[in-house]
Order: sequence, then C-alpha cells, then structure tokens
Amino acid sequence: MKPFADVRSLAALWIATLVTLSAGLTTTYTCVVPFAAVSVAAAMTLSSRQALVCTVAVWFANQAVGFAVMGYPWTLNTVGWGVAIGAAAIAGTFAAQSTLRGLKGLRSRTKTVTAFLIAFAVYESTLYAAALSMLGGAGAFAPGIIGQVLVLNVVALMGLWGLNQLLAAMLSNYRRRAAATPARFA
Repeated sequence: MKPFADVRSLAALWIATLVTLSAGLTTTYTCVVPFAAVSVAAAMTLSSRQALVCTVAVWFANQAVGFAVMGYPWTLNTVGWGVAIGAAAIAGTFAAQSTLRGLKGLRSRTKTVTAFLIAFAVYESTLYAAALSMLGGAGAFAPGIIGQVLVLNVVALMGLWGLNQLLAAMLSNYRRRAAATPARFA
C-alpha cells in the first residue's frame, strides 16, 4: 500500500502525531497538556469516532508518560486527577464536535474559535467540578493559572492548525506527483 493511499492511513498518521506531541508536551509541561486544542483539532479533522479515539489515545499517552517517565505518585488523588482529566478531555471533544455540527454554515475560522472556546470552557469546568467535589479543592484554578493554560491551548491550536496545513500540503504534493508518474513494470 502506498503511503497516504487512503483516508484511514492519513487519519492514523494524524492521531499518531497528536499522541506523540502530547507525550512530548507532558515531559515539558507535566500535567498541562492542551487538551482543548487537541479536542478541537481532532473534531475538525477526524470523524466523530476517530476524534474520540484520538482524545483517549492522547490522554493515555499523557498518563503513561506521567506515571512511567515523570514519576507521578501512585496515590488515589493522583489517579483521580488522571481520570478527571480524561473525562474532561472527552467532554471537551464532545463539546467541540457538537459546536462544529451546530455551526455548519459559518466560516471555518469562526467555527474554530467558537469550538475552541466552548471546548476549553467545558474542559476546565469539568475539571473544576471534579476538583471541588472529590479531588481536594480548586487551588489549581486561580485566574493566573487558567490564563496560562488558555495561552498554552491557543498556541497549541495555532501550531496544530499549521501542522495540519503542512501535512495536507505534503499529501497534496505526494498525490500530484504520484498521479503524474507513469506506471512502470518491474
């Protein structure tokens, strides 16, 4: 099979790219992976099912790197935060998907910004609710911290958009070249 010969292989490449980036970001930012940005990028570029698989895979990579490489403690509270982050990431992906479906007639930039803002709000609200109800308080939700997380997510979304554009251009160039190359017999 040729590289990028079908949509599934391209989707798998995009998911693998997002998972790899998540693992790398985990080593840099510890537990602050830009899940809202990933949720929007996945919702905009993948089928609904693939976007959810991608979100779960990104969350799993984050947790695997956290516990296996970064040495997160195996405490009930830490595991609880991991579960809450996963639930929040999935909720953010559902929110992004729903928003994008509801805004079909609007320009792409407007849909992207709106989906991002809603996914970010849902993600952070879900974490806040978990923090208040069972994870020991909301100290991590000071306005300055939320602002830093928002900036990280905005920068990540812009980077993911650029990366997606680059991959799309490379794919287009590959397909153009493959179509122009005459068939050869071995």
